[in-house]
Formats: sequence, structure tokens, C-alpha cells
Amino acid sequence: MKLFFALLSLGLALGSPLAAPATRPNFLFLLTDDQRADTLHALGKRSIQTPNLDRLVRSGTTFTQAHLMGSPQHGAVCMPSRAMLLSGRTLFRVREDLRDTDTWPEQLRRGGYRTFMTGKWHNGVASARRVFPEAAAVFFGGMSDPFAVPVADLRAGNVIHRRTETNFAAQVFADAALGFLRQQTRDEPFCLYVAFTTPHDPRSAPEEFRRRYDPAKLPLPVNFRPRHPFDNGELEVRDEKLLPWPRNAEAVRRELADYYASITATDAQIGRLLDELDRRGLTTNTVILFAGDNGLALGSHGLLGKQNLYEHSTRVPLVVTGPQVARNRRTDALCYLTDLAPTLTTLAGVAAPFGSEGQDLAPLLRGERNPKGRDVLFTAYRAAQRAVRDARWKLIEYPQAGRTQLFDLRNDPAEVRDVSAQARYQTQRQRLTALLRTQQRKLADPLAPRVEAP
Repeated sequence: MKLFFALLSLGLALGSPLAAPATRPNFLFLLTDDQRADTLHALGKRSIQTPNLDRLVRSGTTFTQAHLMGSPQHGAVCMPSRAMLLSGRTLFRVREDLRDTDTWPEQLRRGGYRTFMTGKWHNGVASARRVFPEAAAVFFGGMSDPFAVPVADLRAGNVIHRRTETNFAAQVFADAALGFLRQQTRDEPFCLYVAFTTPHDPRSAPEEFRRRYDPAKLPLPVNFRPRHPFDNGELEVRDEKLLPWPRNAEAVRRELADYYASITATDAQIGRLLDELDRRGLTTNTVILFAGDNGLALGSHGLLGKQNLYEHSTRVPLVVTGPQVARNRRTDALCYLTDLAPTLTTLAGVAAPFGSEGQDLAPLLRGERNPKGRDVLFTAYRAAQRAVRDARWKLIEYPQAGRTQLFDLRNDPAEVRDVSAQARYQTQRQRLTALLRTQQRKLADPLAPRVEAP
């Protein structure tokens, strides 16, 4: 099967209409774990310090409406999110372990790139050995104490040197990435994938960063609630048990302080990588992508985790900088993390991964006059929740609870006013419901209502 994908991808690459750029760009992919889209100072979050992520915002294009598609099987939302990001496949057509699934790092390597990864790999050891045969300080798991993270290295696809690191996890991964960068020259293009485990809980940042945040001075989310208004089908998951019900404002502020400290500590490590690119003269020919794998509630709507379909949990940060990328630009075009697979391969001049369903975002990155994102976004969480949204309206269904919510995101971006029961919005509710059914069938949702033959 591996040989099949290799031959097929080679054939696609040879037959692709894409022309390799005269000077192929390098890629530095920075991925954080559980980071909300609204946690960058440059994007309006005045209570957080992210000077290095702000550098990327100023020098590149920010997607303010980037989303993950959800999780069809369990509460570990990052597993399917990362699988979709790497393969370009949609949530009901991707294997979380990436078995027999082509990915963009493999396509880049076939196209002559040197690839390397460090950090979290939550999609199985077997797929890591195939997708990134060269790697250092890899964490094969979902969550870990950031000061006791178990890691291993990969050489020629073999797992070696298992150990437990006691330095702060983001520093461990940055150190491994710096070791790779210091070996690079301008003769061979590279792709460096750095997947941080932060700010996922347990959130224990170095003390110098914890001192920067006084919980008593932090504002609560505008959609903070002591309880969720009804059972959304996943209130007993581990994430929701981190604090008791009802949510206490003081306790949530302590969570936010730890969360922000973890993000700022990770930002400092990202700064080390950006500085190294500058020192080596590699910045001008390196595409840098920063993204989060999923959002998090942290008190919003009375929730704590990511096992829901509100914007705070499905929307993710996404910033791209590099050659031919518009500077200091923001776009509200709707997109998925899934769309990064064909985008990266387009920029590299190679074919997209076999089976990719993503939409190429390169025209949006170049700032072309009439670029367009997606018209509709569909999201799902297990069998408990389904949602669809367009540029303004969003509908969430809870099949198990028999509940529906409708939000006007233009006038209510925090989703605090459910208008689904109001008579004047029934046309929108019916339109979004029909759109949801269409997306369910299109994406092979097992919960899609059956259409009886006449």
C-alpha cells in the first residue's frame, strides 16, 4: 500500500499542472495545542502578551475565520484535527491514525524537500515513522506534564533514544527545532514541523511567565456563564470536570492566568526560532505557518473544554508569512485547517496529497483581487452535535437532546443570543437546516437523514 501511494503521488506530481517555483520556499509549521483564536495581542486580546506571534501577524496574512471540522468519535479533538490538517481529508473520510493516508509532508519529501518534526504526534507511532522518518523529541501522546514529557527520536523511521525531558516542553521542542535549523543551507529546501503540547492542560508554565498574569485583573469571556443552559451531550467528559459546577468566576480567572502564561511561554520559544531564521538569512525564503489544532471554552457558555461547536472551540488561529504572502493583512474568508494541505503543496510546486479534499488558499495569501474562501462550514462532534454556518448565520443541532440554536454572528459573534425560537428568524432557521442536511450528505456523515426512494 505504501508503494501504491508513492507511485500514485509521483505520477500525480509528474502530471501536475503546477510548476515548481524558481526558488522553492522553505516551510516552518508552528502548531499549538488547545489555543483559542482570540489569544493574540495583535488581534485585540489586550490582556495577553504574544510579541512573537504579533510579529507574524504584522508580516503576513491572518485568517480570522479558520476552523477545524470537529471530532466524529471521541473527546480527543486534536487527533482528527491533526489528521485532517496533514492529509487534507474531511472528518468522516480520514483515518485518525493516518494509516494508508497520504500527507503533505510526504509529498514535499518526494518533491526534494528535507523534512523534520519535533513535538506532539497524536496519530500513532506507525504513521509518525512514515510521515516524518527524521525527527527529534517526539511526544507520542495526547497530554503530559510540561515539565516531564516523555519523548523519543526517529532516525530513518526507527524509534530511538526514549527519555523523559524535565525542561519546559515548549523549550524542549524549540531546542530540537533549532538543532535542525542550524544544519540547513540555502541549497536544499526544508520543511520543519514543530507541534507544541502547550497550552493544553496541565498548564504549568515557568514561573517568570506565571508572574505576568494576576488572575484578579483578568476579564472573563463576554459569554461566561456559570452553567451551560442544557445538556449538550458531553458534559461528563474529562475536560468539563476540571472545575465544579456552577463555574466560579474566580476559579475561571485562575485557569485563564495559567492558560495565558503557557501561551506567552510558548510564544517566547517561537521567538527563538524566528530569530534563528533571521540570523541564518533564511527568513525571506521561508513560509512560516502558525496555527492551533482546536479552540477551548475556558468558561465561555459555562464550558471548559473543546467538546462543543461554539466558535470559541471550533475557530483556530491561523497566520501565514513568507515570500509572495500579503503583509499585515487580515481576511475573514471561511476556511478549514484541512485547506492547508493543498495550499502548502501549491506553494512548494508539488501535487496535493492523494485524496485531499481541501481548498487551495494560495490566492488568498497572495492578496489577489477577488479571492474567495468557502461559502459554508460544517462542524460535528460525535453523535451529539452538528452545526453549519455561513458568513453571518450559524445553526447548531443537538440530536440527542432535541435542541437547536440559531445565532446571528454578525450582530452576536459571542453566540449569547439564541434566536431559533423567534418567529422572524424561521426562514433563516429553515434555510440553515436544509444546508446542514446537504452538508451531512456531501461529507458522508453517518447521521445524515436517509432520503427515501420514491
